[in-house]
Amino acid sequence: MTIFPSMSTRPPQVVLVRHGETEWSRSGQHTGRTDLPLLGEGQRMARTLAGPLGEWHFAAVWTSPLQRAQQTCALAGYGDVAEVRGGLAEWDYGAYEGRTGAQVRAHRPGWNLWEHGVPEGETLAQVAARAEAVIAEARALRGDVLLFSHGHLLRVLAVRWLGLPPETGGLLGLGTASLSVLGWEAAGHRPLLERWNDTQHWR
Repeated sequence: MTIFPSMSTRPPQVVLVRHGETEWSRSGQHTGRTDLPLLGEGQRMARTLAGPLGEWHFAAVWTSPLQRAQQTCALAGYGDVAEVRGGLAEWDYGAYEGRTGAQVRAHRPGWNLWEHGVPEGETLAQVAARAEAVIAEARALRGDVLLFSHGHLLRVLAVRWLGLPPETGGLLGLGTASLSVLGWEAAGHRPLLERWNDTQHWR
């Protein structure tokens, strides 16, 4: 698939795609750097993204290095043009990798990822710094950009796009194989959340 600079007169948009379903996304386990493949249902979800993504002409397509994001990218039709960006990898959950929130709270009552973080993993500030670097690179292109990444990383990226504190990402839900759009008001001076957690294409 060939990508072209956007010819639209509207301000550039950044399109966010969370990867399709995996075994751990289905069970609710924290999946940071564990490199799980898509389930069959996740592959089906990924293929349905090709339709709605056809609305754009992208100046760049970037993907997380983890296979669940790269598989989603390829099945959506962008595997031959995508560039890997380490900054799009999921939050490193450290000692809580593979655990559900309920399992963590069983020994740490009241725990919340966004408030309390994880031992032996990344801090929220570190995740936010990675997201901000991706945002800076995308804004410098002055064209539409497509990102394939992960639930928590994309939630942080969205709120930092809006200039909000990274912990406010905890207020946003994001389903597998969802499509979201970050953009600008018509004058191009204020960032907007134009679409969020759209999964109509695969339902």
